[in-house]
Amino acid sequence: MPVTLIVRPGRLVVSRLAPGSEPPAPPADGFWCVTRDSHEVSVVSSPEAAPQGSRREGPWRRLEVAGPLDFALTGILAGLAAPLAEAGLPIFVVSTFDTDHLLVREEDLDGAIRALEAAGHRVER
Repeated sequence: MPVTLIVRPGRLVVSRLAPGSEPPAPPADGFWCVTRDSHEVSVVSSPEAAPQGSRREGPWRRLEVAGPLDFALTGILAGLAAPLAEAGLPIFVVSTFDTDHLLVREEDLDGAIRALEAAGHRVER
């Protein structure tokens, strides 16, 4: 199923904190996500809002799937991940209630857009 993706401005980093760590307070605006499990605490944020002393990966760029997406839809992420995997491009995915966000390495953004468009998806810059 073809979808529309929107390239969002700004860089992001993915930070890893030790299990049980308290993440920093969220910034006043911008994209920010915290995931906690028994093995780690992950924070996706702008480089400026990243936790001090954390292990970081990035910079990443964010492609937002135009939503909202119904929870009954299936195969959305598979249809996006497959062409990127075939192009050899790693991704990091964050899902919210309404949509999905694909993070691609900043240096891979143009290649990711080409791969997604070749697979029939629409990408808005």
